[in-house]
Amino acid sequence: MPQRRTAIKELRKNHTRRMRNLDVKTDLKKTVKSFVAVASTDKTKATDLLKNLYKKMDKAAKRNVLHKKTAARRKSRFAKLLAAPKSK
Repeated sequence: MPQRRTAIKELRKNHTRRMRNLDVKTDLKKTVKSFVAVASTDKTKATDLLKNLYKKMDKAAKRNVLHKKTAARRKSRFAKLLAAPKSK
């Protein structure tokens, strides 16, 4: 445990930030999971989910939870997944 007052305050701040980032990441993971489940079956619903997924990824990149190029790469892959022809 830190001894100095500033170090104690910094520890509190780190914990708060970590919890906030964790909330963003888990919400993003849930959105990705729901999109992937629907992507191969229902294109109209998947399009709506993709728009929501883009919004959440952009916000995570803006808040530095994800790197901006990581967000761009993932967005590209999910768009490809939606555009892929149905396999039988």
